[in-house]
Amino acid sequence: MASAHDFTFTTIDGKALDLKSYAGKPVLVVNVASFCGLTPQYSDLQKLHETYGPKGLVVLGVPSNDFGAQEPKSEAEIAKFCETSFGVTFPMTSKQKVVGMDAHGLYQWIAGEAGEGATPKWNFHKYLIGKDGKLAGTWPSKTGPLAPEITGAVEMALAG
Repeated sequence: MASAHDFTFTTIDGKALDLKSYAGKPVLVVNVASFCGLTPQYSDLQKLHETYGPKGLVVLGVPSNDFGAQEPKSEAEIAKFCETSFGVTFPMTSKQKVVGMDAHGLYQWIAGEAGEGATPKWNFHKYLIGKDGKLAGTWPSKTGPLAPEITGAVEMALAG
């Protein structure tokens, strides 16, 4: 697997989501959870989506129950929570494993590209995939979606 564009997810509402469809657009991939102290980051992810989405950025939420069992609900319940609590309109995948041997292939690819140290340590870890499908940045959970290092990297990815 040479790039992120080689992977497919299922959307939160059960449709196929081929990352190839995002070729030519930067994608910010974030493993999310509804019952985490960092869950309010959904607001800033939505702001990022509203600000940079029209310019080409895709924010992709990947619900995961891997950390502290903080995403225990069904996809339908997660989608409703995100929509009603934070007005989320960016795409979301079905629930995924993001760490370990049975992690989704994209997360295994990221670990291969950037090393085990780049794997998520908690909910709301952020990865920027460039227009070319290559890993362009990684930020830990506590780095907010609107932090200058993320918005700067997004702007560079959009320009590049």
